[in-house]
Amino acid sequence: MKIYLINSLIIALAVGIHYEVLFQLSRRIPSLKIASRFKVIIGIFGALCAHVAEVWLFGLAYYWLSSDKSLGTLSGNYAGTIEDSVYFSFSSYTSLGIGDIEPLGDLRFLAGLESLLGLVLISWTASFLFLEMTRYWKET
Repeated sequence: MKIYLINSLIIALAVGIHYEVLFQLSRRIPSLKIASRFKVIIGIFGALCAHVAEVWLFGLAYYWLSSDKSLGTLSGNYAGTIEDSVYFSFSSYTSLGIGDIEPLGDLRFLAGLESLLGLVLISWTASFLFLEMTRYWKET
């Protein structure tokens, strides 16, 4: 039961980060006194920063959770470092799934949730950027 609460909290935080970044970008980009094409670029970099923050959130969770062996571990090419945990998170979030690090135990569920959430949040970003490009490419 503990792992479900932890997973839910991590998912809620990641969605909250994404929502807030996209919301702030949509509010602030229109007021920038720069060329329209640069507004689109700021939107892209802002969204990328949100994704990186979300990947780090999951990476920190893997690092923390794998230290408690009862919640699962990461195995394979995993040295137990924060860098390895974030690397695994990038692989899961993007659904790249390289496979050199494998989750075991309850961490498998979190890895699956991260892949699903990554797909949803990347799609959300694509929709956001489409709207921003539609708005600002008309002005160029």
